[in-house]
Amino acid sequence: MIWTTILMALREIRRNTMRSFLTGLGIVIGVAAVISMVNLGESATQTVTGDVAKMGNNMLTLVPGAQRRGPPGGESAPPFKIADADAIRKQIPQASQVAPASQTSSLAVYGNKNHTTSVQGTTLDFFAVRALTVEKGRLFTEAENQGGAPVCVIGHTVEADLFGRQTGVGESIRLGKVSCRVVGVIGSKGQSTFGTDQDDFVVMPLVSFQRRISGTTDISAIYVGAKTPAGSERVKSQLTGLMRERRRILVGQSDNFSVTDMKEFASSLTAITGALTALLGAIAAVSLLVGGIGIMNIMLVSVTERTREIGLRMAIGARSHEVLLQFLVEAVLLTTLGGVIGILLGLLGSWGGARALGMPFIFSPTILVVAVLFSASVGVTFGFFPARRAARLKPIDALRHE
Repeated sequence: MIWTTILMALREIRRNTMRSFLTGLGIVIGVAAVISMVNLGESATQTVTGDVAKMGNNMLTLVPGAQRRGPPGGESAPPFKIADADAIRKQIPQASQVAPASQTSSLAVYGNKNHTTSVQGTTLDFFAVRALTVEKGRLFTEAENQGGAPVCVIGHTVEADLFGRQTGVGESIRLGKVSCRVVGVIGSKGQSTFGTDQDDFVVMPLVSFQRRISGTTDISAIYVGAKTPAGSERVKSQLTGLMRERRRILVGQSDNFSVTDMKEFASSLTAITGALTALLGAIAAVSLLVGGIGIMNIMLVSVTERTREIGLRMAIGARSHEVLLQFLVEAVLLTTLGGVIGILLGLLGSWGGARALGMPFIFSPTILVVAVLFSASVGVTFGFFPARRAARLKPIDALRHE
């Protein structure tokens, strides 16, 4: 019974091929749009999460100045000192790495080539907390850090601009008026989601930076790595308490520093991309509704065209539920075939979009199943009224229809 009904529905679809194609086109576009938007949204979410993870391992960033909204005002917050980093290392056991750092912008010069980059003075813990690995050469040693040796480690962008295809390891570059020897090159991380070049930097020993470039002992940021992802919240709370105590901030007074947890930052960005994905998916789903209305319209036309056929079938013994099933199956087949084509186009579109935007392609089986079920449900929902109308026709009136 069901198989015969399906064959009859396929015959009717083939008999009006062009009309069937145009009818299912709305479903094709709707399903393709939904799959593309959802898959691209998931790709964006994974890209953002990966970029934040590249910034550091369970990293918290401590900087002077409170996080304010609106125009800045008031006095600037005092910078940190190396003693603050030592206190964090001694009094917060959950902090696995503590890297005090100072930063400035400088013109790096090698021969007749130059490149403006950020120069950072820090300790060896900086490379661990920021998940930086050496690709060429080595890191500076603790002895070089303590002795203020004129050495540095550079990023890929700096090496490419100053040395071209040659390695920079062992060469000397000038940072402003200071000369330093390149001992290592950090592995490339590429551009972040926010468009910043993560390979454009020079890292020097903190003592060397303070003596030769900044001329002060100020610390502009302290990078802290928590031992576990779950422990970052506890470390953040302890950092806040310790800094309030060391900076003599009274109860009721606002902090003159801020602590940023990269895990919280990643969660916020993931929530934003998830909301945008849901919004785009909902907008794309509207086209499915339009396609369903188009199917209902065509099925009503089909019922009118085939009124005499319906009357003849019912006159020779066909029951109302069999006529209802025939038209319902036709509607479901139209939407299902449209859904399958839409899935293929949606996967192709999301793959092409991901490649064009430089994001990983995410294959989500769940959205495929949802798309097929949703398209079939659209066929049932919008095909039921025309099918019921056909099933309620009286045989005598149907046979008299011109």
